[in-house]
Amino acid sequence: MLTEKIKTLAALKARVVELERAIAADLNGELAFLPTQFGFKDMATFVVALRRAARGQPSRTLTANGKVRRRAKINDTIRSSVRKLAEEGTTGTEIAERLGISIPSVQNIKKALGLVKTRIRSPDDISIPLMLRR
Repeated sequence: MLTEKIKTLAALKARVVELERAIAADLNGELAFLPTQFGFKDMATFVVALRRAARGQPSRTLTANGKVRRRAKINDTIRSSVRKLAEEGTTGTEIAERLGISIPSVQNIKKALGLVKTRIRSPDDISIPLMLRR
């Protein structure tokens, strides 16, 4: 009777070890596909993004394809190109894509060049706080 229980226990322990190995293999397989599920090109880029997130650094500087987005250098050439394209009627989004700068940068340049019409506010808008207007 006791030997049967010992044999059953040994068989169950062997089954537990077998299940643990199967789970570990499945887990490794799923972990290997995590970078592609989140749009990263490889594991190294994914690990860099995870480390940045763990340190509380913004992840927006590291794009999904692994390239680090650098801050655009706005120079006179870009300003003149923005002016030319804006005067031709090109949209801000198209200008940003053509010149490789952000849409807010395009808006800031257009505003500095006086190409954006400012909204004329009525005295009522200024005197009444926004949350009290109905």
